[in-house]
Amino acid sequence: MMKLKQKTVQISSAILLICGAAHVLAAETENQYGPGKMPANNLAAWPAVQSVIRKDPAIEVKVADIVAGMTLEQKIGQMTQPEIKSITPDDVRRYYLGSVLNGGGSWPDRNNKHGTAADWVALADKYHDASMATDMAVKVPVIWGIDAIHGNSNVYGATLFPQNIGLGAAHNPQLAGQIGRAMGKAVRATGIAWVFGPTLAVVRDDRWGRTYESFSEDGALVRQYAGEYVKGLQGSFTDDGNVIATAKHFMGDGGTDQGKDRGVNLSTNAQMLNTHAQGYMTALAAGAQTVMASYNSWNDQASGANYGKLHGSKALLTDVLKQKMGFDGFIITDWDAIGEVPGCRNDSCPQAINAGVDMIMVPDAWKAFISNTIAQVKSGEIPMSRIDDAVTRIIRVKMRAGLFGKKPSENIYAGKQDALQDRDLARQAVRESLVLLKNDGATLPLARNKKILVVGKTADDISNQTGGWSLTWQGTDNKNADFPNADSILTGIKAAVGEANVEFSVDAKGVDLSRFDAVIAVIGETPYAEMYGDIGPAGTLRHTGRYPEDLAVLQAVAGKGKPVVTLFVSGRPLYVNDLLNLSDSFVAAWLPGSEGKGVADVLFRAADGKVAHDFKGTLSFSWPKSVCQTRLNFDEPNYSPLFKLGYGLNYSSKKKLGKLDSKYSSGGCGVTNAYPIFNQADRATYPLYVISGNEQQAVGADLNRVLNMPGISVQTSQVNSQQDAKLISWSGTARVEARAAHGQALPVFASKDGALTFDTIVATAPVATVSLAMHCGNHCAATLDVTEVFKRLAGKKEKQTIKIPLSCFVSKGVKLNNVDVPFSISTTSAFSAAITNIQILGGAAKDQDAVPCVELK
Repeated sequence: MMKLKQKTVQISSAILLICGAAHVLAAETENQYGPGKMPANNLAAWPAVQSVIRKDPAIEVKVADIVAGMTLEQKIGQMTQPEIKSITPDDVRRYYLGSVLNGGGSWPDRNNKHGTAADWVALADKYHDASMATDMAVKVPVIWGIDAIHGNSNVYGATLFPQNIGLGAAHNPQLAGQIGRAMGKAVRATGIAWVFGPTLAVVRDDRWGRTYESFSEDGALVRQYAGEYVKGLQGSFTDDGNVIATAKHFMGDGGTDQGKDRGVNLSTNAQMLNTHAQGYMTALAAGAQTVMASYNSWNDQASGANYGKLHGSKALLTDVLKQKMGFDGFIITDWDAIGEVPGCRNDSCPQAINAGVDMIMVPDAWKAFISNTIAQVKSGEIPMSRIDDAVTRIIRVKMRAGLFGKKPSENIYAGKQDALQDRDLARQAVRESLVLLKNDGATLPLARNKKILVVGKTADDISNQTGGWSLTWQGTDNKNADFPNADSILTGIKAAVGEANVEFSVDAKGVDLSRFDAVIAVIGETPYAEMYGDIGPAGTLRHTGRYPEDLAVLQAVAGKGKPVVTLFVSGRPLYVNDLLNLSDSFVAAWLPGSEGKGVADVLFRAADGKVAHDFKGTLSFSWPKSVCQTRLNFDEPNYSPLFKLGYGLNYSSKKKLGKLDSKYSSGGCGVTNAYPIFNQADRATYPLYVISGNEQQAVGADLNRVLNMPGISVQTSQVNSQQDAKLISWSGTARVEARAAHGQALPVFASKDGALTFDTIVATAPVATVSLAMHCGNHCAATLDVTEVFKRLAGKKEKQTIKIPLSCFVSKGVKLNNVDVPFSISTTSAFSAAITNIQILGGAAKDQDAVPCVELK
């Protein structure tokens, strides 16, 4: 727990029993300690949480009567939630479906991402009308759920607020409440009444690809935000802008070992309760009516209690959440998550239902699920009492939310495009979320009458600044035209200082810097979401390993006599010492969303020369000073960040950062005999380049980029898991190589039976010679002929691992103490192979499947 100068305030679990007390306490303590400094509850047992929504006897009687009159088929239908691409409105009628959802990148007209609010409402009405046309004695309205992650983010034209990591940096829970209210209106504009949010994860390893969905590594700050966000979304269900909120994912999704999505949380019971559960205390107190179960497992090794996959854990879903904490809403599963419970499939999981899930998200296999579940109830595998409890909870929530007797189109916001927007609020949120990490020489704020050069790939890329869960699931496959009510950061800068004072160059090549007064570089990560955003168990936080183009653009403008301001757009804190050293000022802009003008608001002085908007944001995540500080949390031993939790400068700050150590570990993190070179997460120190003739391009980490050059193309493919590899297709002379700026000594284990290894699927056998080379500086290299190796593997659909002993290179002159190109593959004619997981593996040269040097000529 964070050390505080003031006397520690004792918060007993009894306080949580009082309706709304958690909110009052949060406000009072925040005034004393400041945002994010509220001491975490030191709870020894799971407390009862009193919701502001109490049981209404009249509603309970109505619900009981409805459930008593339902057939088994009608009950199971109420528990089933398919995806809109897999059902028709008539399916809702025929199968008594209780809910529908749309996944990220799913729209009413299937492939029409530009659908209007009216288009969404039209389909919502069709589903509703179908649910009112069943043969049920009492018609129960269907409910549509959506991932509205940072605004109604799947809908064309909607305002996109900063992602949660930025809102956490603002340290303003009341602002999150306002955003919740704006989101409610935006969701109701599309005829939808249920939001799968807020995410209450407390992230402990920043390699997790959903880090940006978390408000903080500090459970106390997440607790402050959770209740306000839920109150903003739900209100008291008396306003047309209110929607049902979902507290997710229950629980511990942010604490998985090595930041692995859907992985194992190894927390003790005390850690789960006092860190990961904190957001649920206030979310449930504020009346959250649904809870989404989490994909992850929980193994409390300290006590020997292994709860397994949480979707199958009665101990957590029923004993803790429903009984001890008193939750009387319903639990929804995640997308096909029942299929991950041991012994289950996507279309069958009595274990999950018996554990306590009430509504099952079965996007595609829903008909089989209904049939299987009916049979399991009839056989006694699932008790009828469990079914009745689930359906009671579902109908109770629908009735509390006022869904009975009102069509989606009868909401005052339904179909109204302007209800999708609240740009002023989003712009305010952007301003408050920005964190100034460096301002040596008081470079910021900039004057408005200066000539500004803007560089970097993200300056005019709204897709990059919005991130994942933006129109599409991963936030990819979007262009600026897909965001009609948005401003890029470049647009914001031009609006602030005048278009005539701004020039833009993506890479700064060939630009005469003498014509400018200052440079603003806008760089950072490209979009990703769950799974694909994971850096990987052995990964590092070194940003430029994945995005060498960002380092290159700063090197092109730094040290040329002009101040350089870097705006770093990312979904997590990352190791950027090299980028900090090349910047006079450095701003963590997170993923600001659609309002690029909010960024520019803080960078420039007002027309009268005064500061119009100062920096308010401070870190809600600790910032690493080394590449392997992947698990870096303020309340854990050996805490030694570059910037501590709560750090953030403003224009009155005098602190100078100076020169940082930018040397980094040349291996991965957590692996003792593997020296990584490249995989899709690019966790290593060697960026991947494509060279054709005199042209060179960095491959980078953009999953959807197809790189075409003379004689070669490179695109994302799959070898071990989805989108983990690069498919390299040659049609002429070209090479692909992993190359560092300077030679590096390979680790000691590499010199003892080490091998260069990589995973591959060979799509097309080579026609000409394929060469594999390793370089160790000028006039120091070795080339091996691997043509026959690839020919042997051609046509095999399964992954193959190629192992080339390092001794094969050493015998031809390579010095392992100065390797700058550990992998270079080239040919001159047709050949195609997907390659990933390139690494130096200690001891692999002794493996039976290692290629003998005599076969490599």
